[in-house]
This record gives sequence, C-alpha cells and structure tokens, in this order.
Amino acid sequence: MSSPEPTVRPERSGGRAPAGPVVAVTGAASGVGLLLALRLAESDQVKKVVAIDERRGDVPGAQWAVLDVRDPAIAERLRGVDVVVHLALDLDLESDPKARSAFNVRGTQTVLTAAAAAGVRRVVLCTSAMVYGAHADNDVPLAEDAPLRATAEASFVGDLLEIERLGKRAPRAHPGLNVTILRPAVLVGGTDTALTRYFESPRLLVVGGSRPCWQFCHVEDLVTALEHAALEKVDGEMAVGCDGWLEQEEVEELSGIRRMELPPAVALGAASRLHRLGLTPSPAGDLAYTMHPWVVSGSRLHESGWRPEWTNEEVLAVLLEEVSGRNSVVGRRLGRKDAATLGAAGATVALVGTAAMVRRARRRRGV
Repeated sequence: MSSPEPTVRPERSGGRAPAGPVVAVTGAASGVGLLLALRLAESDQVKKVVAIDERRGDVPGAQWAVLDVRDPAIAERLRGVDVVVHLALDLDLESDPKARSAFNVRGTQTVLTAAAAAGVRRVVLCTSAMVYGAHADNDVPLAEDAPLRATAEASFVGDLLEIERLGKRAPRAHPGLNVTILRPAVLVGGTDTALTRYFESPRLLVVGGSRPCWQFCHVEDLVTALEHAALEKVDGEMAVGCDGWLEQEEVEELSGIRRMELPPAVALGAASRLHRLGLTPSPAGDLAYTMHPWVVSGSRLHESGWRPEWTNEEVLAVLLEEVSGRNSVVGRRLGRKDAATLGAAGATVALVGTAAMVRRARRRRGV
C-alpha cells in the first residue's frame, strides 16, 4: 500500500528539536505498538517517531509508513532510523495457525534484514517469558540467562522461539546491528490469551500434583520497558514482569474462584482431544504453563534502573475485572446459554459437557 504524506511533528517548547534517537515502531496502529508509539511521540528523549502498520493509527506527531512489514520496501522507510521496535505480530488465538506463523516469522525476518540494509543500529523484539518453558524442575525464579526449554506445543511459542532464533542470528549475519529481546510474563491489559482465558473459567483448573506459580506483567509496564530498550539503556535478552510471584493458593484466595482438581491424564487428554477436533483454540501444551513454574527474576532491567509500577496482586485484580462476564472452558469461549448452564451446574457439568462435545464432533466426522 502507498503511504500518506508524513505528518510534521510540532516543535517542542523553545523551538528546539528534541535530542535522542529516531525510533520506528511496527504494529503502531493498535495494541502495545500504539501505546508505545504514543509514549515515544511525547518523549523529550526521542527525536522522531516513525509509525509503521498496514493501516494508519492515531499518533499525533508521528511520521507514518502504511505497509505490510513483510514488504521488502520497508527498508526504504527505515532510512535514517536509529532503533526499530518490532511489535507487528499476530497473537490472535482465533487466527489460522499456519497463516499466523507465516506472518510472524516472515515479518520478523524482513524487518531484521531491512533494518540492517537501512543502517539501523538496534532492533528491539518482544517475545514472552514462555520461551523458557514451564517445567516441574524450573528454578523459582528463573535466571534470565536460563536455557530456553520451551517446545512448540503451546500457542504461539513455536513462533516466539523462531523469532528469538532470528534475533540472535541477526548480529552475526549483519555486523553492526544490535538486537535486544524483551520477554514479558503473563501480559494483562486489553489482551486475550490462553493464559488470561484461564481466569474466565467457572473453576480454576488445577492438575493434580502440579505446582502453579503466577507472575504477571501489566501492559503499561511492558511499554515503559520497551521505551527503556528503545533508548538503548539495556542490551541483550531480559524478562519483564511484576516483582515476585503468586502461588496458586494465593490466586484462589485473591480471586475468590475455587479450584477444580483433575488427574493429569484426564486434564491433558481432554485438552488434546478438544484441540485436535477443532473445538478449542488452545493446544494441550498451554496447560503446562498453568501447571509448572516459569517465573523470572527480571534482574537485568532492574539493574539498568527500570522498575515495574504494578504488583502481581494489582494486575490480577485488573485481569479479573477485564474477564468479568466472560466464560471459558479449556480455553473455549462460551456463549451466554452455555455460560448459564455452567454457572448453575458448576465444574462437573463442564467436564461432562467437554466429553459430550468430543463425542458429537467424532460422530460428525465419522471417527
């Protein structure tokens, strides 16, 4: 698509142009990208903001480039840019998985290559602390240099691991290009993920013998951490999240939602069958992140002077308010009729209903 004429950024007080880097933000028309672009556009530490997306958003003072991040023409739009923050990712649970992965991986690869060709000195990528993997033997908390032991069996994690691989390879392929990677904990604030949907259930599913730990990241904290990285105050890979974590019992007490405890074979088997039959968007691998700890220290950002403004307790309260009125079972968003049934009959009916859905789907498919 063609780009509209650049918007002229108004001068700061005193008529002086601000010092600092020229920062490009991909995915700037919505979500985290929009929030970051707005913040950078108001910063006296940023010289100019180049906003990139497939559609134009509302960021006063930004220079817009309207195009697909997979288009190699993006290299021309990055001429004169110092730092690129790449946030144009498809993380919609309802997207076609193959198309989503193609967009995420190809987009990241194109942005990294274009940034190197344009002489950009740093690219900031945002993945997730999920790349560490959720395992029973994980340290609590994990050091930020802990090995990435995730597998591609959970939502988006395969994409995120490939993005990390591309990010780590880029400086070797393009000397002079630096890559910073931020890995937020469970992101809350206008988000819809398998992990936020966990709190839409009438009961909190707990797999027998597991040890869940919860660490959140409010979107406002992620935005300030991304700004910190865009201003080149940190380098390398680092985690973003609230200080500390909550045990499952604390989550249940704070939320007032009781648990439904199931044997591992039952929980994992049901989740696997439902996803295989196309009845839920979440693969069985998502359950691991509600079973085993994957909380991180966040020490690298702390040592650089950044601190979160939100606590885990505060972010959980925000999450519960956001999901109020929604109902999900094993990541499947339910309609009002289903939700009313679950509210009246409780978690046992939800489990029986899951088995019934599997049987109906098999009959339709002749399995």
